[in-house]
Amino acid sequence: MTFVQVIDYETTRFEEMNDLIDRWAQRASGRRTVTHTMIGRDREARTHYLDLVEFPSYEDAMRNSRLPETDGMFQEMVALCEGMPKFMNLDVVRNEYLDKLVVNRIFEDVAEKGDFAVVDECVAADYVDHDIMAAPGTGDGRQGMKRTMGMWRDAFDFSFDLHRQIAEGDCVSTLWTWTGTQKGEFMGVPPTGKDVTMSGCTTFRIENGQVAEGWWYYDAPGLMRQMGMTDAS
Repeated sequence: MTFVQVIDYETTRFEEMNDLIDRWAQRASGRRTVTHTMIGRDREARTHYLDLVEFPSYEDAMRNSRLPETDGMFQEMVALCEGMPKFMNLDVVRNEYLDKLVVNRIFEDVAEKGDFAVVDECVAADYVDHDIMAAPGTGDGRQGMKRTMGMWRDAFDFSFDLHRQIAEGDCVSTLWTWTGTQKGEFMGVPPTGKDVTMSGCTTFRIENGQVAEGWWYYDAPGLMRQMGMTDAS
């Protein structure tokens, strides 16, 4: 179970605190078990800070706390604070990136199931598409996404296997494998009935809860070879 430690403290020396955290991360590299950190400053009390430190588990947090670098950092941290920092230990019972939910609806509901009504809900009207196999502008907007998805669905029965997703800032990147059977014409190739597969990565930028921009990178030459297209090398 993911574990988060919240550190609540007051300091007038945040730049020094920031440098301290950087030094600790460097010195403990290769042995620290921290996976994610976030520092927030109180808008109403500018010397009040909260650090959120994430670990894969409570046990990993305990191993991290026993590192000599961690003990040394804590002593230096206390010296930079106004009073003793307060700690809160949290077992994470729900961990959800809402942007990932929007992205997964594009893969699962729109691409795989053909529910194009989801495009109107989850895609911005001025969506911009970047696709290595499409001319610029052809996939833009909600209608552009519907046309693109419709083209692939007309040509293949397919599914996505989503291996890994990374959400950072306003972007979600998804590493995937696509598997399909050609049932219709695709890029001038008549239906072959062949089973084909390719790997790829898609990055979506989210704005106001909708997909505003997308970048599609995938093994198009490999797909062409599997389909027997003579101009693929």
